[in-house]
Amino acid sequence: MTTTNPIADPLIVTVAPNGAYKQPSDHRALPITSETLAATAKACRDAGAAMLHMHIREPDGRHSLDAEGYRQALQVVRRAVGDDMVLQVTSEAAGRYQAPAQIAMVRALRPEAVSIGLREIDKPEIGEAGLQEFFGWLARERVMVQVILYDAADVKRWNALRTAGVVPDAPWFLLFVLGRYTAGQQSNPRDLVPFLTAQEGSEPWAVCAFGATENACITAAAALGGHARVGFENNLLCKDGSVAPDNSALVRQAAEAAAALGRPLATGADIRQRFGGR
Repeated sequence: MTTTNPIADPLIVTVAPNGAYKQPSDHRALPITSETLAATAKACRDAGAAMLHMHIREPDGRHSLDAEGYRQALQVVRRAVGDDMVLQVTSEAAGRYQAPAQIAMVRALRPEAVSIGLREIDKPEIGEAGLQEFFGWLARERVMVQVILYDAADVKRWNALRTAGVVPDAPWFLLFVLGRYTAGQQSNPRDLVPFLTAQEGSEPWAVCAFGATENACITAAAALGGHARVGFENNLLCKDGSVAPDNSALVRQAAEAAAALGRPLATGADIRQRFGGR
């Protein structure tokens, strides 16, 4: 899958269908149960997504990092999509968890893939020694890791950890969050510039964005050799401002953007080969 031509590099489309906060009251097609996650994953796979970014919930709808809950949900989703999709779990704190618990969940679950917010685990109680041990474990266990970076300062911190050897050489995948988690947030493709300016390494990267400009942002990223994460976690709107009927509609928009750029779509097998997945 590695190539010197960024436009020939297959575009990884990840769908983030629910997030930690939204409820079916926000959109009737927002999945929070294992069964609705499985149905959404299948529809998004058929639309062009090769990775699913999963959040699970407590029975009352709150965000959960329960390892056993993840195991059960992953089994249900895996039955629906087979090996066609990489199933990535979140370790997001969402105001409920602290870094030690987030790390403990990942260790207990040992998932195929996980997203980790750098600023959430880069805490005094973990320290650089703890980060080194955790990232070393992730690399040894061949867990595919997407490191979430919220601004240029996060990128610079990541660069520093890599330079210092706290984070070992491994096939890391970066996610640049364009914009902020605020009410009415609208991202802008120009939000990508500070991330690319700050990046020093050669790690592959993707973007996620907020609002109807999500598609413009991921199209800009795709044109520059990056990858895309779309879905109801951050955005409920199609590019024309209308409410999307479901997550797969946002995936189809991303696939159409890739086709317009002449860029093929990555498969689950492509992702596993690139990032050394189990």
